[in-house]
Amino acid sequence: MSWTWRFLAPDGAPAPGVDDGTGRPEAGFPTQSDAESWLGEHWRDLVEAGVDSVVLVEDGREVYGPMSLAPPD
Repeated sequence: MSWTWRFLAPDGAPAPGVDDGTGRPEAGFPTQSDAESWLGEHWRDLVEAGVDSVVLVEDGREVYGPMSLAPPD
């Protein structure tokens, strides 16, 4: 199983210039927990790169999202 994130721009399209790894078979995380931990450590960098929201994907199946990366008010 492979867990990946899909990175979305504010309009819901794939975030331009941000590699989500879907084209690389070695990309991804072995567990949902690993994927979520990584996001918790890198979400600020993703926001700076133009990512508005993310979708968690397991082997091509959307698990949840889109989830906004905007900080709480």
